[in-house]
Amino acid sequence: MKIAAQLYTLRELLNGKNKAEIFNILKQVKKIGYDVVEIAGFGDITNELALIILEVCTELAIEICASHLGLEFLEENLDWVIEYHKMWGCKHVGIGSMPKEMRSKKGTVEFVKRCNVVCKQLHKNGLTLMYHNHKFEFEKFDEKIMMEILLDTLDPTSIQLELDTYWVQAGGSDPVDWIYKAKGRMHIVHFKDFRIVNDEQQFAEIGQGNLDWDKIIKACEETGILYAVVEQDSFTDDPINSLKISYNYLQNKGLH
Repeated sequence: MKIAAQLYTLRELLNGKNKAEIFNILKQVKKIGYDVVEIAGFGDITNELALIILEVCTELAIEICASHLGLEFLEENLDWVIEYHKMWGCKHVGIGSMPKEMRSKKGTVEFVKRCNVVCKQLHKNGLTLMYHNHKFEFEKFDEKIMMEILLDTLDPTSIQLELDTYWVQAGGSDPVDWIYKAKGRMHIVHFKDFRIVNDEQQFAEIGQGNLDWDKIIKACEETGILYAVVEQDSFTDDPINSLKISYNYLQNKGLH
């Protein structure tokens, strides 16, 4: 299992930047020890930006393991998405979240239907669609939570989950249980810690919160997870240092 950096963590540093600026930021990520990244946080991906990402990652010997896109963008630009993912050598196409207007029982059915259409074309081209959760997926509809509906009805042959440990915990469920539930349906997990400060939930660097990382890592290893993607949505420190703290903790746990 490889440690990767979700570049959404660095969105305020990366969005709207030129090639030299992107290179300097990702050089710092590489220096920490990350050899793999997940693409997000750059803003709209244009042809020019897709080429810049490729050039920078090639120069720094950084692997691109996945991306995060919106469902509508994916539907409207599918051929282009396939083209630039192949160019990047990236096999996982992630949907970062369900559109807000679909977050209901009826909307979930429609979301699944649309994902099951998109995934077939991706699968034909050697790509896998993934769905990344937040906490709203743990709302219960008629004795079944949305996350269970997604697991049961998303095409099992060509759609995977990308569980986020923080959001599973925030949704009132156990990240370890859900990693085992998704066995065979997941190659990538978002590693994100969870803590309470002044009675408020907070994002935390890996090992600085309340999640049981020994159990999470064991579950990931036992279920064949390929990438542990470190992400943090907000910070008490600067985002580069947050990535460093998380990397050092996971390295001490034997991950690289």
